[in-house]
Amino acid sequence: MLFNNIVYGPIHSRRLGTSLGIELMPLEHKLCTFNCVYCECGWNERVVNPVLPTREEVRQALEARLKEGLQLDVITFSGNGEPTLHPDFLGIIEDTCSLRDQYCPNAKVSVLSNSTQLFRSDVVQALRLCDNRILKLDAATDTMMRRIDLPVNEYLTVATLIGWLKQFNGDFTLQTCFLRGEHNGEPIDNTTLDELNAWYQAVDELQPKQIMIYVIDRKTPEEHLSKISREEMEAIAAPLIAKGFKVSISA
Repeated sequence: MLFNNIVYGPIHSRRLGTSLGIELMPLEHKLCTFNCVYCECGWNERVVNPVLPTREEVRQALEARLKEGLQLDVITFSGNGEPTLHPDFLGIIEDTCSLRDQYCPNAKVSVLSNSTQLFRSDVVQALRLCDNRILKLDAATDTMMRRIDLPVNEYLTVATLIGWLKQFNGDFTLQTCFLRGEHNGEPIDNTTLDELNAWYQAVDELQPKQIMIYVIDRKTPEEHLSKISREEMEAIAAPLIAKGFKVSISA
């Protein structure tokens, strides 16, 4: 499922409410630093010189929609890949915050990111301008992270991701998808005791202001995946809630 407009929706998000989406990646194919086995947009494609919407195209498209008087909970950067890959991400966020203040001041500006561009100072600066920084950590062991997320950089480690996430001093939402299955004959399961203990330790280290855990909800590119039950998700959340963490479950 690809998003083929720069601005799309509004749609109802399980986690965010009424959301107007903004697409910064190519409209014809996915472009991402991860190739997650559960991604609703499918697998990455090898494309030379991918075409991204310009900063001005994004500004004009967003203003046109906001002028309609939409009632929104959020303006969300997500879509066909990793939005922070856009070279003008900071400028686009600045434009979006300005337009939001002018036309829809009650809406939150949210970014769903896989955390892989947090080594860039402009991306960190942009995310600090947003109301909701929703940053992914699908597993807290290198083996499982690589099996689930299939990072383009095969040397990426969980320790590196956690180090980048610490830049926000807990002022972000941690997002994790729980799932089971297999890919290329290798088992996938981030709900085992060892995986959960590593993830709980990462949560304790990061101290995020909110945690969003969710399950696969749409067709996935890897067919051999299964959905985690609501009861299991509540059991995963329970130790964190007991510690005082704010946890939302989408199952």
